[in-house]
Amino acid sequence: MTLAERFFALDTFLMSTRQYWQCTAFDFESCPWPELTTLLNNLTDQQVVELDCDQERLYEFFAPHINNVSKLALLCEIPQINASRSDYPFWISTGIKGRKFEQLQDFVSALPNSAEPVIEWCAGKGHLGRMLAFNGASSVHSIELQANLCEQGQKSAQQQGLAMHFSQADVLSDDTQSFFNEDTHAVALHACGALHQVFMQKACFAKAKQISFSPCCYHLYTPNNYHAMSDAAKQSELNLTHRDLKLALQETVTAPSRLDKVRKTELEWRLGFDALRKSITNEQSYVSVPSVNKAIFSDSFKSFCAWAAEKKALNLPQGIDYESFLNIGQAKKKVTDRVELVRHVFRRAIEVWLVLDRALYLQQQGYQVSVKTFCEKQLTPRNILILANIN
Repeated sequence: MTLAERFFALDTFLMSTRQYWQCTAFDFESCPWPELTTLLNNLTDQQVVELDCDQERLYEFFAPHINNVSKLALLCEIPQINASRSDYPFWISTGIKGRKFEQLQDFVSALPNSAEPVIEWCAGKGHLGRMLAFNGASSVHSIELQANLCEQGQKSAQQQGLAMHFSQADVLSDDTQSFFNEDTHAVALHACGALHQVFMQKACFAKAKQISFSPCCYHLYTPNNYHAMSDAAKQSELNLTHRDLKLALQETVTAPSRLDKVRKTELEWRLGFDALRKSITNEQSYVSVPSVNKAIFSDSFKSFCAWAAEKKALNLPQGIDYESFLNIGQAKKKVTDRVELVRHVFRRAIEVWLVLDRALYLQQQGYQVSVKTFCEKQLTPRNILILANIN
């Protein structure tokens, strides 16, 4: 199946199933799909958590109940590059946490071997660039927004005798086109949203010899309504929004931790407060409350409601039965979790659709393009690598 054929198959599938994923879980007081109500209500909370951590089991669980879900595993399957990790001296990995260093090792191992000059986009301290320079890139030009990271990266490169130099730039507003040329190998690991889209456009305009990147956080720095890149995606009727793009990022690969327990309390309290707010205002739609330091969830539900009411300019009457509204929040969370579980069946499909939009855009610009995974999901669910070289 070509990239275009896979894209159109995914697009057709997502259009036919959008009632299951193109919605907001908080909007529902009960299961919105009568055909799934019994199935979902029979799941224990622990079963919901376990299913949510295993995409293949999600497909299998819902395949008898949602048309064509059995095809999703194949449509979303992306071959992994089986390359051996290179060894690096200890000073290359200094300051990089274990899992991040393994990601970088796998990413670098998956790239084509070359000595061409490298542009490292959204470089941070230049950890990726240092590894590429160590591996023989003739030079590495690292582009980063934060001046202090540029300074730290430049200092490390000089101490280690690596052929690197940094430029501080806002890649969304500054003129960085001159950084690219035909000999460039343009590289980016987990540049978010518009950051990697601008990277692609500038590399293509310069006819950069090679483009290698792993996209991330597709919604960031972009308009709420998704602007397709390829001609194929521009024909789609999906009309994706930030809510849909965020769905692509919701895959988890680790068991619940203490932090997840805090998130559980947070969601129950937010939903409980929303029920309280609705009872006072008679409004029916969910209204979000600003982010807050997690320490507040070690206090009481009543104190959280007082804080949230102040943020929403809401006067709380005397005599509120807080326990009753907390119970409503806890019950609503059960519904929300199960609606999200159904939506999560489609999260990888959304991401692959977005990746294929980028791959097809690069093809239109005259590149040969392949889409692979560069590491196991346990290292990062954002493990898709787009490799392009000019024809």
